[in-house]
Amino acid sequence: MGVMDNETTRAFLAPILPFLDDETVTEVLINSPSEIWVERAGKLAKTDAYFDDYDALFAAVRNVAQYVGRRIDENEPILDARLPDGSRIHIVIPPCAKDGIYMAIRKFGKEAIQVKDLISFGALSVEMARFLHASITLKKNTIISGATSSGKTTLLNAVSSFIPPDQRIVVIEDASELQLQQPHQLRMEVLKNDRVQVEIRDLVKSSLRLRPDRIVIGEVRGPEALDLLQAMTTGHAGSMATLHANNPKQALARLETLIMMNRLEMPLLAIRSQIATAIQIIIQANRLADGSRKITHISELVGLDEQGNYLLNDLFLLEILSMKSDGKFETRFRATGILPSFMDEARRSGVKLPESLFVSPST
Repeated sequence: MGVMDNETTRAFLAPILPFLDDETVTEVLINSPSEIWVERAGKLAKTDAYFDDYDALFAAVRNVAQYVGRRIDENEPILDARLPDGSRIHIVIPPCAKDGIYMAIRKFGKEAIQVKDLISFGALSVEMARFLHASITLKKNTIISGATSSGKTTLLNAVSSFIPPDQRIVVIEDASELQLQQPHQLRMEVLKNDRVQVEIRDLVKSSLRLRPDRIVIGEVRGPEALDLLQAMTTGHAGSMATLHANNPKQALARLETLIMMNRLEMPLLAIRSQIATAIQIIIQANRLADGSRKITHISELVGLDEQGNYLLNDLFLLEILSMKSDGKFETRFRATGILPSFMDEARRSGVKLPESLFVSPST
């Protein structure tokens, strides 16, 4: 079966069933009854599929809402839900959708992608993977930064496998997507309905009373950023989260903005000091113009300078060398030659982190 395993719902979604059952399709995007797009290998393509009319599409929307136990109407025109197989569905109808009905279904593979798969896909290098294994083993707090559809969740899933299996992990998400492999994990999910709303920051505060070794947050997007940073600096080192940003510097600026949403009378220097104390590693994921998803930066935040600016060292970078005849980029991952600040800590802890990983290639 594909994304939908309810026969009635599949009947309503008949025009897009071939895409839902096609494992090469990662997203199905409906802009109107006659405009349906799909994503394959990071590239969007318009299809010939269509619903008969607006009423047929709206009937499908209502059936999907019923299938996931939610409502969608003019009073609640936005639906964001998780399907039983873990796929995400987002629907917007009038009056918020000005041109009709919009639906996006983001599919997830049945098998979790592992780091070795990312290496084979060319998303990162062996040296980068070895470094991330060491930094996560040493409990360095890590932010995975990236734009929409850059592969942040997939990357978090993969690198979280480096967390030792004997540690207790609390996983907090807006809608469950992560598939951590460790046996000792507590999964928590945001709750929003007519009677109660439990936000991510409520779950972060609750998680601290559950004695986690680490906290993993699917995405930081609001004032809970402050709660997470405080957790990272008070006994929950090695925590991880994703964040919307286009580069590591922008990720730090976004964290500042999210912290300011708490409306605290906190000077910028104090906010930056909190961030610089809490965060050590930023992994930047990007989707390139050829549709491929790659890590473009692995950077270490080592503190603030005398002017209160971040000291951010790029340890690994992606270089685009040329475009091949098939439209794909020829790229290479390059160590910058800068050593991480915790080399001595790695030696004392018995964690393998050879200096050869950081040797800059000759040009």
